[in-house]
Amino acid sequence: MSSGSRDKSKSRSTSRGDLTEVADCVWEIARAGGMRVPGRIYADEKLLPQILSDKGLEQVVNVAHLPGVVRYSLAMPDIHWGYGFPIGGVAATDPSEGGVVSPGGVGYDINCGVRLVASTMRREDVEGHIPELVSALFRDVPCGLGSSGAIGRLSQRDVRDVMAEGARWAVTRGYGTETDLDHTEGGGCLSSADPSMVGKRAVERGRSQVGTLGSGNHFMEIGFVDEVYDEARASTFGLALGRVTLMIHSGSRGLGYQVCDDYLNVMQDAVRKYGIDLPDRQLACAPVESPEGKRYLSAMACAANYAWANRQVMMVLAKRSIGRVMKASEAELGLRLVYDVCHNIAKMERHKVSDREELLCVHRKGATRAFPGDHDEVPDCYRSAGQPVLIPGDMGTHSFVSAGTHTALDETFGSCCHGAGRVMSRTKARKAAHGRNLADELRRMGVYVTADGKATLAEEMPSAYKNVSDVVDVMDRTGIARKVVRLKPLGVVKG
Repeated sequence: MSSGSRDKSKSRSTSRGDLTEVADCVWEIARAGGMRVPGRIYADEKLLPQILSDKGLEQVVNVAHLPGVVRYSLAMPDIHWGYGFPIGGVAATDPSEGGVVSPGGVGYDINCGVRLVASTMRREDVEGHIPELVSALFRDVPCGLGSSGAIGRLSQRDVRDVMAEGARWAVTRGYGTETDLDHTEGGGCLSSADPSMVGKRAVERGRSQVGTLGSGNHFMEIGFVDEVYDEARASTFGLALGRVTLMIHSGSRGLGYQVCDDYLNVMQDAVRKYGIDLPDRQLACAPVESPEGKRYLSAMACAANYAWANRQVMMVLAKRSIGRVMKASEAELGLRLVYDVCHNIAKMERHKVSDREELLCVHRKGATRAFPGDHDEVPDCYRSAGQPVLIPGDMGTHSFVSAGTHTALDETFGSCCHGAGRVMSRTKARKAAHGRNLADELRRMGVYVTADGKATLAEEMPSAYKNVSDVVDVMDRTGIARKVVRLKPLGVVKG
Protein backbone atom coordinates (compact mmCIF):
# COMPACT_ATOMS: atom_id res chain seq x y z
CA MET A 1 0.00 0.00 0.00
CA SER A 2 1.16 3.52 -0.67
CA SER A 3 1.38 6.05 2.12
CA GLY A 4 -1.45 8.22 0.81
CA SER A 5 -2.80 11.11 2.88
CA ARG A 6 -2.76 11.12 6.67
CA ASP A 7 -4.37 13.09 9.47
CA LYS A 8 -1.06 14.33 10.91
CA SER A 9 -2.66 16.36 13.68
CA LYS A 10 -3.41 13.25 15.73
CA SER A 11 -0.23 11.26 15.02
CA ARG A 12 2.37 10.99 17.75
CA SER A 13 5.99 11.09 16.63
CA THR A 14 8.39 8.69 18.33
CA SER A 15 12.10 8.77 19.07
CA ARG A 16 14.68 6.65 20.86
CA GLY A 17 13.72 8.42 24.09
CA ASP A 18 10.21 6.94 23.89
CA LEU A 19 11.59 3.37 24.04
CA THR A 20 12.17 1.47 27.27
CA GLU A 21 13.98 -1.87 27.13
CA VAL A 22 11.83 -4.32 29.10
CA ALA A 23 13.75 -7.50 28.19
CA ASP A 24 16.59 -8.54 25.92
CA CYS A 25 15.69 -7.20 22.44
CA VAL A 26 12.21 -6.14 23.61
CA TRP A 27 11.33 -2.43 23.75
CA GLU A 28 8.15 -0.75 24.90
CA ILE A 29 6.38 2.50 24.11
CA ALA A 30 4.25 3.51 27.08
CA ARG A 31 0.56 4.29 26.73
CA ALA A 32 -0.19 7.96 26.22
CA GLY A 33 -3.07 10.00 24.86
CA GLY A 34 -5.60 7.78 23.11
CA MET A 35 -3.44 4.64 23.13
CA ARG A 36 -5.41 1.71 24.55
CA VAL A 37 -2.35 -0.51 24.94
CA PRO A 38 1.44 -0.01 24.92
CA GLY A 39 3.54 -0.55 21.81
CA ARG A 40 6.10 -3.34 21.87
CA ILE A 41 9.02 -3.67 19.44
CA TYR A 42 11.41 -6.59 18.95
CA ALA A 43 14.86 -5.34 17.96
CA ASP A 44 18.50 -5.19 19.02
CA GLU A 45 20.81 -2.18 19.20
CA LYS A 46 22.02 -2.81 15.64
CA LEU A 47 18.52 -2.67 14.14
CA LEU A 48 17.09 0.21 16.18
CA PRO A 49 18.67 3.04 14.15
CA GLN A 50 17.24 1.55 10.95
CA ILE A 51 13.81 1.14 12.56
CA LEU A 52 13.88 4.73 13.80
CA SER A 53 14.82 6.05 10.34
CA ASP A 54 11.21 6.01 9.11
CA LYS A 55 7.80 6.45 10.72
CA GLY A 56 7.06 2.80 11.40
CA LEU A 57 7.05 3.34 15.17
CA GLU A 58 4.58 6.19 14.76
CA GLN A 59 2.30 3.64 13.13
CA VAL A 60 2.82 1.23 16.05
CA VAL A 61 1.48 4.00 18.28
CA ASN A 62 -1.43 4.66 15.93
CA VAL A 63 -2.45 0.98 15.87
CA ALA A 64 -2.56 1.05 19.69
CA HIS A 65 -5.60 3.37 19.37
CA LEU A 66 -7.80 0.76 17.65
CA PRO A 67 -11.00 -0.18 19.48
CA GLY A 68 -10.74 -3.54 21.22
CA VAL A 69 -6.98 -3.91 20.70
CA VAL A 70 -5.55 -6.45 23.15
CA ARG A 71 -2.33 -6.49 25.14
CA TYR A 72 0.11 -4.70 22.77
CA SER A 73 0.52 -3.12 19.37
CA LEU A 74 3.43 -5.26 18.20
CA ALA A 75 6.30 -4.73 15.76
CA MET A 76 8.66 -7.41 14.52
CA PRO A 77 12.35 -6.56 13.81
CA ASP A 78 11.65 -6.22 10.06
CA ILE A 79 9.26 -3.31 10.72
CA HIS A 80 9.08 -0.47 8.21
CA TRP A 81 6.57 2.15 7.08
CA GLY A 82 3.43 0.84 5.43
CA TYR A 83 -0.20 1.77 4.84
CA GLY A 84 -1.98 2.27 8.18
CA PHE A 85 -0.19 -0.55 9.97
CA PRO A 86 3.57 -0.80 9.70
CA ILE A 87 4.85 -3.71 7.65
CA GLY A 88 6.03 -6.10 10.35
CA GLY A 89 3.07 -5.12 12.55
CA VAL A 90 0.84 -7.43 14.58
CA ALA A 91 -2.32 -6.54 16.49
CA ALA A 92 -5.14 -8.61 17.94
CA THR A 93 -8.59 -7.21 18.67
CA ASP A 94 -11.35 -8.69 20.82
CA PRO A 95 -14.76 -8.73 19.10
CA SER A 96 -16.49 -9.07 22.48
CA GLU A 97 -14.96 -5.71 23.47
CA GLY A 98 -15.90 -3.90 20.29
CA GLY A 99 -12.75 -5.03 18.52
CA VAL A 100 -12.35 -3.98 14.90
CA VAL A 101 -10.87 -5.38 11.70
CA SER A 102 -8.80 -3.04 9.55
CA PRO A 103 -7.76 -3.70 5.92
CA GLY A 104 -4.64 -1.64 6.69
CA GLY A 105 -3.64 -4.43 9.04
CA VAL A 106 -3.68 -6.91 6.17
CA GLY A 107 -2.49 -4.99 3.15
CA TYR A 108 -3.32 -4.86 -0.52
CA ASP A 109 -1.63 -8.17 -1.35
CA ILE A 110 -3.88 -10.34 0.80
CA ASN A 111 -2.17 -13.60 1.79
CA CYS A 112 1.10 -12.71 0.23
CA GLY A 113 3.07 -15.68 1.49
CA VAL A 114 5.94 -18.11 1.09
CA ARG A 115 6.18 -21.81 0.37
CA LEU A 116 9.31 -23.93 0.59
CA VAL A 117 9.98 -27.10 -1.40
CA ALA A 118 12.72 -29.51 -0.29
CA SER A 119 14.51 -32.04 -2.50
CA THR A 120 17.03 -34.86 -2.37
CA MET A 121 19.21 -33.08 -4.94
CA ARG A 122 22.54 -31.79 -3.73
CA ARG A 123 24.11 -28.45 -4.62
CA GLU A 124 26.64 -30.09 -6.95
CA ASP A 125 23.79 -31.78 -8.85
CA VAL A 126 22.37 -28.45 -10.02
CA GLU A 127 25.32 -26.05 -10.14
CA GLY A 128 25.93 -26.64 -13.85
CA HIS A 129 22.22 -26.24 -14.61
CA ILE A 130 21.36 -22.98 -12.77
CA PRO A 131 21.06 -20.68 -15.85
CA GLU A 132 18.91 -23.29 -17.59
CA LEU A 133 16.77 -23.86 -14.50
CA VAL A 134 16.19 -20.13 -14.00
CA SER A 135 15.32 -19.64 -17.66
CA ALA A 136 12.90 -22.58 -17.55
CA LEU A 137 11.16 -21.25 -14.44
CA PHE A 138 10.94 -17.78 -15.99
CA ARG A 139 9.37 -19.32 -19.10
CA ASP A 140 6.97 -21.75 -17.41
CA VAL A 141 5.66 -19.59 -14.54
CA PRO A 142 4.44 -16.21 -15.85
CA CYS A 143 5.74 -13.23 -13.91
CA GLY A 144 5.72 -9.46 -13.99
CA LEU A 145 3.02 -6.81 -13.56
CA GLY A 146 -0.30 -8.07 -14.95
CA SER A 147 1.19 -11.44 -15.92
CA SER A 148 -1.30 -14.08 -16.99
CA GLY A 149 -1.74 -17.27 -18.95
CA ALA A 150 -0.31 -20.00 -16.70
CA ILE A 151 -3.32 -22.31 -16.87
CA GLY A 152 -5.61 -20.37 -19.17
CA ARG A 153 -8.38 -17.89 -18.54
CA LEU A 154 -10.92 -19.10 -15.98
CA SER A 155 -14.63 -18.53 -16.11
CA GLN A 156 -16.23 -16.33 -13.46
CA ARG A 157 -17.68 -19.47 -11.90
CA ASP A 158 -14.21 -21.05 -11.77
CA VAL A 159 -12.84 -17.98 -9.99
CA ARG A 160 -15.61 -18.23 -7.41
CA ASP A 161 -14.73 -21.90 -6.90
CA VAL A 162 -11.08 -20.94 -6.38
CA MET A 163 -12.13 -18.35 -3.81
CA ALA A 164 -14.28 -20.88 -1.96
CA GLU A 165 -11.93 -23.89 -2.09
CA GLY A 166 -8.41 -22.43 -1.98
CA ALA A 167 -5.49 -24.78 -2.59
CA ARG A 168 -7.84 -27.77 -2.76
CA TRP A 169 -9.27 -26.35 -5.99
CA ALA A 170 -5.83 -26.81 -7.55
CA VAL A 171 -5.25 -30.27 -6.07
CA THR A 172 -8.56 -31.62 -7.36
CA ARG A 173 -7.49 -30.51 -10.84
CA GLY A 174 -4.20 -32.37 -10.76
CA TYR A 175 -1.98 -29.67 -9.32
CA GLY A 176 -0.49 -31.42 -6.29
CA THR A 177 -1.60 -33.87 -3.61
CA GLU A 178 -3.48 -34.08 -0.33
CA THR A 179 -0.13 -34.02 1.46
CA ASP A 180 0.44 -30.54 0.05
CA LEU A 181 -2.74 -29.40 1.81
CA ASP A 182 -1.54 -30.91 5.10
CA HIS A 183 1.65 -28.87 4.73
CA THR A 184 -0.14 -25.58 4.08
CA GLU A 185 -1.25 -23.16 6.77
CA GLY A 186 -4.92 -23.75 7.48
CA GLY A 187 -5.00 -26.49 4.86
CA GLY A 188 -4.81 -23.74 2.23
CA CYS A 189 -8.37 -22.56 2.83
CA LEU A 190 -10.31 -20.23 5.10
CA SER A 191 -13.83 -21.62 5.45
CA SER A 192 -15.26 -18.14 6.14
CA ALA A 193 -14.88 -17.24 2.46
CA ASP A 194 -18.05 -16.04 0.75
CA PRO A 195 -17.55 -15.28 -2.96
CA SER A 196 -20.74 -13.21 -3.03
CA MET A 197 -18.86 -10.61 -0.95
CA VAL A 198 -16.30 -10.07 -3.76
CA GLY A 199 -17.06 -7.50 -6.44
CA LYS A 200 -17.20 -8.11 -10.19
CA ARG A 201 -14.03 -6.13 -10.86
CA ALA A 202 -12.02 -8.31 -8.48
CA VAL A 203 -13.42 -11.51 -10.01
CA GLU A 204 -12.56 -10.30 -13.50
CA ARG A 205 -8.99 -9.49 -12.44
CA GLY A 206 -8.67 -12.99 -11.01
CA ARG A 207 -9.68 -14.85 -14.16
CA SER A 208 -6.25 -14.97 -15.79
CA GLN A 209 -3.79 -14.86 -12.89
CA VAL A 210 -3.93 -18.25 -11.16
CA GLY A 211 -0.45 -19.76 -11.38
CA THR A 212 1.37 -16.45 -11.95
CA LEU A 213 4.13 -14.88 -9.89
CA GLY A 214 3.37 -11.20 -10.22
CA SER A 215 5.81 -8.34 -9.69
CA GLY A 216 7.56 -6.34 -6.98
CA ASN A 217 9.16 -8.42 -4.26
CA HIS A 218 7.64 -11.69 -5.51
CA PHE A 219 10.15 -14.34 -6.53
CA MET A 220 11.07 -17.97 -7.12
CA GLU A 221 14.44 -19.00 -5.74
CA ILE A 222 16.55 -22.11 -6.19
CA GLY A 223 18.92 -22.42 -3.27
CA PHE A 224 20.50 -24.91 -0.92
CA VAL A 225 20.87 -25.48 2.82
CA ASP A 226 24.25 -23.97 3.67
CA GLU A 227 24.01 -24.06 7.48
CA VAL A 228 22.10 -26.19 9.98
CA TYR A 229 21.44 -24.85 13.50
CA ASP A 230 19.12 -27.58 14.78
CA GLU A 231 19.74 -31.06 13.35
CA ALA A 232 16.63 -32.63 14.89
CA ARG A 233 14.20 -30.00 13.63
CA ALA A 234 15.92 -29.85 10.24
CA SER A 235 15.52 -33.61 9.87
CA THR A 236 11.85 -33.36 10.82
CA PHE A 237 11.34 -30.70 8.12
CA GLY A 238 13.18 -32.86 5.55
CA LEU A 239 16.07 -30.40 5.22
CA ALA A 240 19.76 -31.37 5.22
CA LEU A 241 23.07 -29.65 4.66
CA GLY A 242 23.81 -29.14 0.96
CA ARG A 243 20.32 -30.16 -0.21
CA VAL A 244 18.60 -28.06 -2.88
CA THR A 245 15.44 -26.09 -2.14
CA LEU A 246 12.85 -24.06 -4.03
CA MET A 247 11.18 -21.05 -2.42
CA ILE A 248 8.14 -19.29 -3.89
CA HIS A 249 6.90 -15.87 -2.71
CA SER A 250 3.64 -14.55 -4.14
CA GLY A 251 0.08 -13.63 -3.21
CA SER A 252 -3.45 -12.96 -4.42
CA ARG A 253 -2.46 -10.77 -7.38
CA GLY A 254 -4.99 -8.32 -8.84
CA LEU A 255 -7.95 -10.00 -7.18
CA GLY A 256 -6.60 -9.37 -3.68
CA TYR A 257 -5.60 -5.82 -4.54
CA GLN A 258 -9.12 -5.08 -5.77
CA VAL A 259 -10.75 -6.62 -2.68
CA CYS A 260 -8.66 -4.36 -0.46
CA ASP A 261 -9.36 -1.29 -2.56
CA ASP A 262 -13.09 -1.95 -2.59
CA TYR A 263 -13.32 -2.43 1.17
CA LEU A 264 -11.22 0.57 2.12
CA ASN A 265 -14.12 2.66 0.81
CA VAL A 266 -16.57 0.57 2.84
CA MET A 267 -14.45 1.02 5.97
CA GLN A 268 -14.18 4.79 5.59
CA ASP A 269 -17.98 4.93 5.71
CA ALA A 270 -18.02 2.50 8.67
CA VAL A 271 -15.67 4.74 10.69
CA ARG A 272 -18.21 7.55 10.41
CA LYS A 273 -21.20 5.26 10.98
CA TYR A 274 -19.81 3.77 14.22
CA GLY A 275 -18.17 6.97 15.47
CA ILE A 276 -14.66 5.48 15.59
CA ASP A 277 -11.95 8.02 16.42
CA LEU A 278 -8.63 7.25 14.70
CA PRO A 279 -5.27 9.05 14.58
CA ASP A 280 -4.79 8.02 10.94
CA ARG A 281 -7.51 7.61 8.31
CA GLN A 282 -5.50 4.72 6.79
CA LEU A 283 -6.56 2.67 9.84
CA ALA A 284 -10.15 2.74 8.57
CA CYS A 285 -11.96 -0.19 10.17
CA ALA A 286 -15.25 -1.63 11.33
CA PRO A 287 -16.25 -3.73 14.34
CA VAL A 288 -15.55 -7.41 13.64
CA GLU A 289 -19.18 -8.25 14.44
CA SER A 290 -20.65 -5.50 12.27
CA PRO A 291 -22.09 -6.21 8.80
CA GLU A 292 -19.16 -4.32 7.26
CA GLY A 293 -16.59 -6.23 9.31
CA LYS A 294 -18.12 -9.60 8.47
CA ARG A 295 -18.30 -8.74 4.77
CA TYR A 296 -14.65 -7.72 4.67
CA LEU A 297 -13.46 -10.83 6.51
CA SER A 298 -15.42 -13.03 4.09
CA ALA A 299 -14.04 -11.22 1.04
CA MET A 300 -10.52 -11.22 2.50
CA ALA A 301 -10.83 -14.99 3.03
CA CYS A 302 -11.73 -15.34 -0.65
CA ALA A 303 -8.57 -13.49 -1.67
CA ALA A 304 -6.53 -15.57 0.78
CA ASN A 305 -7.88 -18.77 -0.75
CA TYR A 306 -7.08 -17.47 -4.23
CA ALA A 307 -3.48 -16.86 -3.10
CA TRP A 308 -3.13 -20.40 -1.75
CA ALA A 309 -4.45 -21.83 -5.01
CA ASN A 310 -2.08 -19.56 -6.92
CA ARG A 311 1.00 -20.76 -5.01
CA GLN A 312 -0.15 -24.38 -5.26
CA VAL A 313 -0.38 -24.17 -9.06
CA MET A 314 2.93 -22.29 -9.30
CA MET A 315 4.67 -24.93 -7.22
CA VAL A 316 3.51 -27.73 -9.50
CA LEU A 317 4.46 -25.78 -12.63
CA ALA A 318 7.89 -25.13 -11.11
CA LYS A 319 8.37 -28.80 -10.14
CA ARG A 320 7.55 -29.87 -13.69
CA SER A 321 9.97 -27.29 -15.06
CA ILE A 322 12.79 -28.50 -12.79
CA GLY A 323 12.07 -32.10 -13.74
CA ARG A 324 12.37 -31.33 -17.45
CA VAL A 325 15.72 -29.59 -17.00
CA MET A 326 17.11 -32.28 -14.69
CA LYS A 327 15.62 -35.07 -16.85
CA ALA A 328 14.11 -36.79 -13.82
CA SER A 329 10.71 -37.28 -12.24
CA GLU A 330 9.41 -35.36 -9.23
CA ALA A 331 9.79 -38.54 -7.15
CA GLU A 332 13.37 -39.11 -8.33
CA LEU A 333 14.29 -35.55 -7.35
CA GLY A 334 12.53 -35.90 -3.98
CA LEU A 335 10.58 -32.66 -4.48
CA ARG A 336 8.14 -32.17 -1.57
CA LEU A 337 6.41 -29.24 0.05
CA VAL A 338 7.85 -28.40 3.47
CA TYR A 339 5.28 -25.73 4.33
CA ASP A 340 3.34 -22.70 3.11
CA VAL A 341 2.78 -19.70 5.37
CA CYS A 342 1.01 -16.41 4.75
CA HIS A 343 2.08 -13.03 6.07
CA ASN A 344 -0.67 -10.56 5.11
CA ILE A 345 -3.87 -11.67 6.77
CA ALA A 346 -6.41 -11.21 9.58
CA LYS A 347 -7.53 -14.48 11.17
CA MET A 348 -9.92 -15.42 13.94
CA GLU A 349 -7.84 -17.37 16.46
CA ARG A 350 -8.11 -18.39 20.10
CA HIS A 351 -5.47 -16.91 22.40
CA LYS A 352 -5.08 -16.49 26.15
CA VAL A 353 -5.83 -13.04 27.49
CA SER A 354 -5.61 -12.53 31.28
CA ASP A 355 -5.66 -16.32 31.83
CA ARG A 356 -8.81 -16.71 29.72
CA GLU A 357 -8.99 -18.05 26.20
CA GLU A 358 -10.61 -15.54 23.88
CA LEU A 359 -11.51 -15.54 20.20
CA LEU A 360 -9.49 -12.70 18.70
CA CYS A 361 -9.04 -11.14 15.29
CA VAL A 362 -5.27 -11.33 14.75
CA HIS A 363 -3.88 -8.96 12.12
CA ARG A 364 -0.50 -9.99 10.70
CA LYS A 365 0.78 -7.35 8.27
CA GLY A 366 4.16 -8.48 7.00
CA ALA A 367 4.32 -10.99 9.84
CA THR A 368 4.32 -14.79 9.82
CA ARG A 369 2.46 -17.25 12.02
CA ALA A 370 4.78 -19.15 14.40
CA PHE A 371 2.85 -21.78 16.38
CA PRO A 372 4.44 -24.39 18.68
CA GLY A 373 4.31 -28.06 17.77
CA ASP A 374 1.47 -29.02 20.10
CA HIS A 375 -0.92 -26.47 18.59
CA ASP A 376 -3.94 -28.04 16.87
CA GLU A 377 -3.16 -26.26 13.59
CA VAL A 378 0.35 -27.71 13.24
CA PRO A 379 0.58 -30.88 11.09
CA ASP A 380 1.16 -34.13 12.99
CA CYS A 381 4.50 -34.63 11.24
CA TYR A 382 5.82 -31.38 12.77
CA ARG A 383 4.52 -31.84 16.32
CA SER A 384 8.02 -32.53 17.67
CA ALA A 385 9.55 -29.51 15.96
CA GLY A 386 6.96 -26.74 15.80
CA GLN A 387 5.45 -25.02 12.79
CA PRO A 388 8.00 -24.21 10.06
CA VAL A 389 8.51 -20.44 9.86
CA LEU A 390 9.80 -19.33 6.44
CA ILE A 391 11.78 -16.08 6.41
CA PRO A 392 13.16 -14.98 3.02
CA GLY A 393 15.99 -12.48 2.87
CA ASP A 394 17.22 -10.44 -0.08
CA MET A 395 18.21 -12.17 -3.30
CA GLY A 396 21.94 -11.77 -2.70
CA THR A 397 22.37 -13.23 0.79
CA HIS A 398 20.30 -15.79 2.70
CA SER A 399 16.86 -16.96 3.77
CA PHE A 400 16.00 -18.87 6.94
CA VAL A 401 13.73 -21.60 8.20
CA SER A 402 12.85 -21.29 11.87
CA ALA A 403 10.35 -23.07 14.13
CA GLY A 404 7.43 -21.64 16.10
CA THR A 405 7.41 -21.71 19.90
CA HIS A 406 5.24 -21.35 22.99
CA THR A 407 6.97 -18.04 23.65
CA ALA A 408 5.52 -16.70 20.40
CA LEU A 409 2.09 -17.94 21.39
CA ASP A 410 2.39 -16.24 24.79
CA GLU A 411 3.96 -12.95 23.68
CA THR A 412 3.10 -12.21 20.04
CA PHE A 413 -0.15 -14.10 19.38
CA GLY A 414 1.96 -16.77 17.68
CA SER A 415 3.64 -14.33 15.27
CA CYS A 416 7.15 -13.79 13.92
CA CYS A 417 8.97 -11.63 11.36
CA HIS A 418 8.32 -12.35 7.67
CA GLY A 419 11.57 -11.27 6.03
CA ALA A 420 14.42 -8.80 6.16
CA GLY A 421 12.36 -5.62 5.92
CA ARG A 422 13.15 -2.66 3.69
CA VAL A 423 15.53 0.13 4.68
CA MET A 424 15.27 1.89 1.33
CA SER A 425 12.13 2.87 -0.57
CA ARG A 426 11.69 1.55 -4.08
CA THR A 427 12.29 5.04 -5.46
CA LYS A 428 15.54 5.44 -3.51
CA ALA A 429 16.64 1.95 -4.54
CA ARG A 430 16.13 2.77 -8.24
CA LYS A 431 18.23 5.93 -7.83
CA ALA A 432 20.96 4.03 -5.97
CA ALA A 433 21.07 1.39 -8.72
CA HIS A 434 21.30 3.88 -11.58
CA GLY A 435 24.09 2.94 -13.98
CA ARG A 436 24.83 -0.38 -12.27
CA ASN A 437 24.47 -3.85 -13.78
CA LEU A 438 22.85 -5.59 -10.84
CA ALA A 439 22.51 -8.91 -12.66
CA ASP A 440 26.28 -9.02 -13.18
CA GLU A 441 26.90 -7.96 -9.58
CA LEU A 442 24.72 -10.81 -8.34
CA ARG A 443 26.41 -13.33 -10.63
CA ARG A 444 29.75 -12.37 -9.11
CA MET A 445 28.14 -13.16 -5.74
CA GLY A 446 27.19 -16.60 -7.07
CA VAL A 447 23.52 -15.86 -7.81
CA TYR A 448 22.10 -16.11 -11.33
CA VAL A 449 19.02 -13.86 -11.62
CA THR A 450 16.39 -13.24 -14.29
CA ALA A 451 13.75 -10.56 -13.92
CA ASP A 452 10.83 -9.14 -15.87
CA GLY A 453 12.63 -5.80 -16.03
CA LYS A 454 15.63 -3.81 -14.80
CA ALA A 455 13.41 -1.66 -12.56
CA THR A 456 12.41 -4.71 -10.53
CA LEU A 457 16.04 -5.67 -9.94
CA ALA A 458 16.83 -2.12 -8.87
CA GLU A 459 13.91 -1.95 -6.44
CA GLU A 460 14.85 -5.31 -4.95
CA MET A 461 18.63 -4.84 -4.79
CA PRO A 462 20.17 -6.45 -1.67
CA SER A 463 21.15 -3.13 -0.06
CA ALA A 464 17.49 -2.04 -0.08
CA TYR A 465 16.89 -4.48 2.79
CA LYS A 466 18.01 -4.96 6.36
CA ASN A 467 20.44 -7.77 7.10
CA VAL A 468 18.06 -10.73 7.43
CA SER A 469 20.52 -12.52 9.73
CA ASP A 470 20.18 -9.69 12.26
CA VAL A 471 16.40 -9.84 12.04
CA VAL A 472 16.23 -13.62 12.49
CA ASP A 473 18.75 -13.53 15.34
CA VAL A 474 16.42 -11.23 17.31
CA MET A 475 13.57 -13.71 16.92
CA ASP A 476 15.87 -16.52 18.03
CA ARG A 477 17.31 -14.62 21.01
CA THR A 478 13.85 -13.72 22.29
CA GLY A 479 12.62 -17.30 21.83
CA ILE A 480 9.87 -16.27 19.40
CA ALA A 481 11.16 -18.56 16.61
CA ARG A 482 14.15 -20.90 16.84
CA LYS A 483 16.59 -20.98 13.92
CA VAL A 484 16.65 -24.32 12.11
CA VAL A 485 18.54 -23.85 8.81
CA ARG A 486 19.95 -21.13 6.59
CA LEU A 487 19.41 -21.19 2.82
CA LYS A 488 21.72 -19.65 0.23
CA PRO A 489 20.37 -18.65 -3.20
CA LEU A 490 21.82 -20.00 -6.46
CA GLY A 491 19.24 -18.78 -8.97
CA VAL A 492 16.38 -16.29 -8.70
CA VAL A 493 13.39 -15.32 -10.84
CA LYS A 494 11.99 -11.88 -9.97
CA GLY A 495 8.59 -10.69 -11.08
